[in-house]
Amino acid sequence: MFIRKKKNKSGSISVQIISKSSKKYKVIKSFGSSSNPDVIYGLELQAKQEIQRLESNPGLFLFEKDILLTSFLSEIQNGQIRTIGPELVFGKVFDSIGFNSINEPLFRHLVIARLAFPLSKLKTIEYLYRFQGIILNLDTVYRFLDKLNDKLKDSVELIAFEHTKRVLNNNISIVFYDMTTLYFEASDEDDLRKTGFSKDGKHSNPQIFLGLLVALGGYTIGYDIFEGNIFEGHTLIPTIEKISKKFNLSKPVVVADAGLLSSNNIKELQEKSYEFILGARIKNETTLVKNKIFETNLKDNEFSVIEKSENLNLILSYSDKRAKKDAHNRKKGLERLEKQIKSGKLTKSNINNRGYNKYLKMEGEINIAIDKEKYEKDKIWDGLKGYITNCKLKPGEIIANYKNLWHIEKAFRMSKTDLRIRPIYHRLKSRIEAHICLSFVAYTIYKELERVLKIEKYPLSIEKAAELTHNMYQMEIILPESLHTTKVLLKMDDNQRNLIKIINKFF
Repeated sequence: MFIRKKKNKSGSISVQIISKSSKKYKVIKSFGSSSNPDVIYGLELQAKQEIQRLESNPGLFLFEKDILLTSFLSEIQNGQIRTIGPELVFGKVFDSIGFNSINEPLFRHLVIARLAFPLSKLKTIEYLYRFQGIILNLDTVYRFLDKLNDKLKDSVELIAFEHTKRVLNNNISIVFYDMTTLYFEASDEDDLRKTGFSKDGKHSNPQIFLGLLVALGGYTIGYDIFEGNIFEGHTLIPTIEKISKKFNLSKPVVVADAGLLSSNNIKELQEKSYEFILGARIKNETTLVKNKIFETNLKDNEFSVIEKSENLNLILSYSDKRAKKDAHNRKKGLERLEKQIKSGKLTKSNINNRGYNKYLKMEGEINIAIDKEKYEKDKIWDGLKGYITNCKLKPGEIIANYKNLWHIEKAFRMSKTDLRIRPIYHRLKSRIEAHICLSFVAYTIYKELERVLKIEKYPLSIEKAAELTHNMYQMEIILPESLHTTKVLLKMDDNQRNLIKIINKFF
């Protein structure tokens, strides 16, 4: 700071305190003007005292700057602040996978919105306007959904498949297939939405089946949807054949759980020259096979191969950990039945062979009791797990590959919880298909981000990473002097900075 004596046009002298910053001069304070030398000298003394005071207490010098800054910030409107995190994180993954080749801005907005804030389409529109400044109306979104599936599904699956090939170095020799149910809030049925056995426990709600095909590690290949009352076993072959033909898959090993096990599926898989690993229902085997099972006497982590036919084997494994879990579940099931009997809530209609109700029996006309003998006999199955296969892999490899089915179970769990694919509020088939398509893309992005975080060994769950994007903000301002518009990314916390660092490293 220094004192300036400025000569005015009138001939008088003004006394001012001047500061220099960034090669610019700024008037800190003016003390008046005069033509009288004695008065000017007095004004200089006042200026010197003010400089001493300001230099001994810098906060006083900043006071005027604070006022200017506060005034500037008070002019900033809510609409100038945007939530930028979802675009910085999910947007980059979206582009890296290749979904940006689909030149539909609304497609991108809806996918990223589902990853950041999975809401209904109406709520999504509100989110996009409030946090992104994107103005849409519901009719525009619905018109886009009406054409999305027919126009984009093949492109979406191809992009996801090519990404999976890159991640797995073109090794798609084993595929995993499973199904789940997705229910609707509306109560009426149509050609697609049907009531049926619900894996969500919503037996009175119409539903559809979603079949998902993934590669090793849970990386996406393709999907299909089916009417809600179909037998899930009837979907396996059509889906495998359809997707294999689309992507020219050369007869991969097919892995699926016991829910898709049927003699027709096994026969058709063999006729079409597929190798397969299916979960077995060992309690439903023939007496001959059961006797062979009981003769094995397996110990922890041991396995045995039982030949069912010339080209079909039952791989049997035993685990102490599974045995403890099976015993615990049977005990809990028995305790529930005993509690229901005491309460008088069980009737003749409960006597069936489903679940733990198989331990019930009728005594006399109406007396229902626990069949303890049947309960005790069931101990022999504790810890045993079976796999039906015609695969040429070694038994240990067959068991290890089947265990990878948990990836597809996780895919359904992530889709249903994190991405909230259910319940579905749409009624039209085209919009239902579009909703599934968007969710499929969102899961593919979610999975890729999870993979990258795992590679970096960063102790952050995918759910937490998604949460961190919610409060990454960017502010658009007009600079007060140059009047130029600029965007300022607001300072992030440590976890947010680390996440962005990882994103920029990989994408």
